[in-house]
Amino acid sequence: MTEFLQVITSDGLVERLASFPRLPPEVVSLSSALHRIPPEGITSPEDLPERPRSTVDGYAVQAEDTFGASDSIPALLNVVGAVAMGSLADLLVGSGQAAYIPTGGFLPSGTDAVVMVEYTNRIDETGIEVTRPVTVRSNVLSQGEDVKSGELIIPAGEPLRPQDLGVLAGLGVATVCVYRQAKVGVISTGDEVVPIDCKPKPGQIRDANGYSISALVRAAGAIPIQFEIVPDDAGKLHSTLADALRESDVVAISGGSSVGMRDLIVDVVEAFPGAEVLAHGVAIRPGKPTLLARHAGKAIFGLPGHPVSALIVAMVFLAPFLRYIQGGNLEKGPLGSRTQATLATSLHSIIGMEDFVRVRLERAADGGYVARPVFGKSSMLSTMARANGIIIVPARAEGIVQGAAVDVIRI
Repeated sequence: MTEFLQVITSDGLVERLASFPRLPPEVVSLSSALHRIPPEGITSPEDLPERPRSTVDGYAVQAEDTFGASDSIPALLNVVGAVAMGSLADLLVGSGQAAYIPTGGFLPSGTDAVVMVEYTNRIDETGIEVTRPVTVRSNVLSQGEDVKSGELIIPAGEPLRPQDLGVLAGLGVATVCVYRQAKVGVISTGDEVVPIDCKPKPGQIRDANGYSISALVRAAGAIPIQFEIVPDDAGKLHSTLADALRESDVVAISGGSSVGMRDLIVDVVEAFPGAEVLAHGVAIRPGKPTLLARHAGKAIFGLPGHPVSALIVAMVFLAPFLRYIQGGNLEKGPLGSRTQATLATSLHSIIGMEDFVRVRLERAADGGYVARPVFGKSSMLSTMARANGIIIVPARAEGIVQGAAVDVIRI
């Protein structure tokens, strides 16, 4: 029987996670780059726009021709043509002249401003009245005013957002260099675990962990590889883990990580030449029987068998680790936005154990938020489905009193 090593804190586990290297970068198409992280900043290859453009529908003019224009004394200009979208205007607009221009059109030669069409009146086929003056570059996006050639547009280490891809597309950047996506082998273990399309017999449970952990891996921007359920057999677990290590960058095994006769994962991991157990036991609740090991530079996470504990441990450690090796910052999870709320019910905790409490975040009458703890036994799947937030009770605290302001991590 494998005994727990010295239980470490959650911060201690994060420090061990930081010892793993990031994945190497790769070049991908812009359409595949959403949420991927570039290892280096991206600079603009050209000016945007490449020539002055109009920001409104109107008339391209020489600004000085409109000085003093008003409703009572309009400026009279001769229309010499129109700018077509998608091409350079073959026009030269002189003093006292104007050319119609749509939004986004390139300014024709000789012009330095655009009068909005709302401030013009058509006199006839060749003449307009201008009833508002404009200054130089009014309603004009100058060359490079949006982005200048050589300007840093995407910083290193920041996930690419839809708007970032739009800017890159506008600059003609078709491919980008980003950290490679992690492949994560997901293994569920236990004689009692059966596929989800099976009717469980007495003492059996369906494989909730395989699906929840795989979904969390996808949400973290990585690629899950879900393996068949492994019974409590050291030989079968060894061969499945060997396959997972060969095909994946990270392995997440649920089940078999508690103290007991069926605790096989540590023994199986240590049977791999050069494997190293970095932690076996973390001072958190739920999730104390958590394992972290390393083999050939790859992380092996041993998650608890209980679905709630397994998912919380994956939220707290696996998801942030995946973000880290894919180029992001490493911090303890869960990942998500934080909201201040008032605790609806007092919480009791055990000193020395960091408690991750499921809560339901609700809008209060005063416009703020109330956090209602979702109580239930640790193995109750429904408590995770009902929760939309997590409160962390520090290890040094005995709990949090009703009415206290708490920091809720949205999940």
